[in-house]
Parts: sequence; C-alpha cells; structure tokens
Amino acid sequence: MENTNLDVIIDGYRDEIVETMKRMIAIPSISPSSGGEGESKRADFLQALLESFGLKTKRYDYKDGKSTRSNLVAKYGNAKSTIWLIAHIDTVAPGDLKAWSHDPFDAIVKDGRIYGRGTSDNGQDVIASIYALKAIMDSKLSPKYSFGLTLVADEEVGSAWGMGRLVEEGIFNSSDMFVVPDAGSAGGDEIEIAEKGALWIKISTIGKQIHASTPDKGINAHRHAASLITKIDRFLHEKYSASNPMFDPRVSTFEPTKHELNVDSVNIVPGSDVSYIDCRVLPDYSLDEVLKDIKILAEEEEKTEDGLKINIETVNRSDTAQPTSGDSDIIMMLTKSVGNKLGIKPKLVGIGGGTVAFFLRKKGFPVGVWMIDDGTAHQIDEYCTISNITADAKVFAGLFTE
Repeated sequence: MENTNLDVIIDGYRDEIVETMKRMIAIPSISPSSGGEGESKRADFLQALLESFGLKTKRYDYKDGKSTRSNLVAKYGNAKSTIWLIAHIDTVAPGDLKAWSHDPFDAIVKDGRIYGRGTSDNGQDVIASIYALKAIMDSKLSPKYSFGLTLVADEEVGSAWGMGRLVEEGIFNSSDMFVVPDAGSAGGDEIEIAEKGALWIKISTIGKQIHASTPDKGINAHRHAASLITKIDRFLHEKYSASNPMFDPRVSTFEPTKHELNVDSVNIVPGSDVSYIDCRVLPDYSLDEVLKDIKILAEEEEKTEDGLKINIETVNRSDTAQPTSGDSDIIMMLTKSVGNKLGIKPKLVGIGGGTVAFFLRKKGFPVGVWMIDDGTAHQIDEYCTISNITADAKVFAGLFTE
C-alpha cells in the first residue's frame, strides 16, 4: 500500500475531520416531506467551510414550499476535464428518538466511530470528499483533471430538488467523469456500475367504515388491501423472475413496506386503507409493464365487491439507465486508486438501491459508485468509522495523482 504525501496530509486532518463531522451532524438536514426544514442551514455551514479553504462556491437553491433545498458546487483547477465527487447532504429522519442511545444530532465519538444520524449516509463521504479536495489544494499539486465537488439535496426522497435539477443547469461538460460515494461494501471491494429501476407504489383502498360487529353493512378496506397486496406480491415475483449475478440480490424485489393508520379502535371496520410497495426491478424489465400489471390486479380486486374503489399512485420512480462500462476511464482509474490505497482489486457490481448516479448515467456520463461502507445507513445508532473517512479521502485524492 502506498504512503504518498497526500496520504500523510489526509492523516493529519483526523482531528479536524472529526470536529467537522460533529458540527455538521448537529445541523438537521431532513426533507420537508419527512418533517424537516430542508438542507439550507447545513449548506450554509459547508459553504463557509469550503470558502475558508479559499474555494469559490456556487449555490443552487430551489424553493420547495416554505423550505429551501440547497445544493453546493465547487471546483479546483483549470483542466479541460473534471472529475466530480458527488455526495448528498440530506438525511433521513431519526425515527424513534427513545430507541437511540444518545441524541442523534449530537454526534459522539467512541471506539474509532462517530455516531449520529447521517454520519454514514452520506456524511462519511461528504467529509471525505471535502478533505480529499483540501489535501490536493494544500499539496500545491497541479493535477491532470480539475477536482469538482457537488453536494446535493433531496437524495433520500427522489432528488427532485437535487441532482434531478442540477444536471439541467449546464454545470457538467461532456468530457467530465464522476464518482458517487454513496454505496459500497465493508471492505471497499465493490464498484457499482449499474442500478435496478425503482418504483414506489401507493395503494389507496376505499370501502365503507362500519362497526366491527356488523361487517356485512360495510366494506372492509383493510381486508381488500391485504388481499390485493398478497396477489401483487405473488404475481410480480412469478412474472419478473429473471436473475442477474451482477446484482445482490440477483432478482427483482417487490416489498410491501409502509402502512398508514386506518382506524383508532379495534372494533371499527376501516373504510379506507393506505399501503405502499417498494419495487426494485432488474434492467431486463420495463417499469411501465410492472405498473400496468399492478393496476390490472387492482381493477380485478375492485370487482370482488360492489362499492369498492382502489387507487394506484406512483410515489417515486427511477427507470434504469445504461450501466457504466467497466472499460470506461473513470472505472479504470477508480479501480487503480482503490488497489493502490487498499491493496485490493474491486469487483464491478449492480445494486438494488438508488443513487444520484442514475441522473448522470441517464445523460450518458460515466460514473462509478464507491465507498467503504459499514452498512449502518438509516439505522438506529447509525455510525461511520473514522478510518473509513480517511481511507475514502485517500482513494479520492489518488484519482488526481495516479
């Protein structure tokens, strides 16, 4: 494993990295749709940090009702082509605060880990990207490629106010390349080059509320919702059963997930029921076809009882984009840097989760998704490992010096 000057510089940032992470986590950055205020205050903090390094930043703020959804862009160097690191600054909500062993927005350091909401997803690589850039600047190197840094909003709930808009702003050139550090493996031995399509479906079942002692006088929306979801689950898994070894899991997945409160008492037959299904679909299949099948099954369920109505809505949708070629320059460079810094040869994989790489691939940009990932995203007592932050930063810096 190499021990370059940049590695030494990054190791020297350790205390500063920890302090920056703690200060960033103290600023909640949650989507308004999840009960938060957006990313504006966290973007203020990060913008001030980057400008303290001597960087010029550009802010892309979008109004989302009363909230401001904030994105930051900075670039160092004047080369024709830029390698961009793109991390997201929003987080999911903390969930049940009583389940946490500490305040999720008051990050604590223990046994080489930093605990707090958003430390892993995506704080680890917001910080790693920033300090990789700082190391390039402090080393006075003149790299072959300009270093681009994009810190985006709204990744957790679809990117409508983040990368979905940012790719239309004319920031990126056709010769640019991208790394999205938002998925990986614990050993850092996977580079993601493909993603499944994602489809979130809301199923609203409308019946007739009645006392549970006289169910024949009502229409039990909950029963019909359960029946429909079971049919959808069975049908989709049977029809869309192809397997692709690049992905883990290898097959398309269709998972019933969220269920909204329908009634407040056990002795009430619910007249309405709202449930959700999360579909992650291999590139072999069309999301339009999946959605069509769900609607047909809903129509069939409606016919089972007079007066029953079922509405199908798409809450979130990301179609598949052309996978990044394993022979593309950015994948080869990322593979080389991971090898030099970690002493391993990463394999090329596809994933079921979605990242902002989708928006870049859709535009034809080459992009690799990589990080060292302990897998604690969205969990209670989420954490990242300090050594992973510095290791990621070394790999990123290595892209500009190999």
